[in-house]
Amino acid sequence: MLPGEAPRGALSADKEKLAHINTYGSIPNFYVDHPFQCRDCGLEQIWTAEQQKWYYEEAKGHIWAVAVRCQPCRKKLKSGGRNEI
Repeated sequence: MLPGEAPRGALSADKEKLAHINTYGSIPNFYVDHPFQCRDCGLEQIWTAEQQKWYYEEAKGHIWAVAVRCQPCRKKLKSGGRNEI
């Protein structure tokens, strides 16, 4: 793979939709699946390239933000429930 070339299964980033990002660093050329462990329940999860594309380009999320909780723990947190640690 050449530098800057998207890995297999990656989704291309839409640079125009990332115009809201005000950073001195670089913005992504593509998104790849990112494994993580939920900080509340410990469940192994994948933050998919599709989810990242939506978060950064449509929801206008901060470019350095990453997934840290699984969907059930996020829902529980948003509803005001306590997460067991």
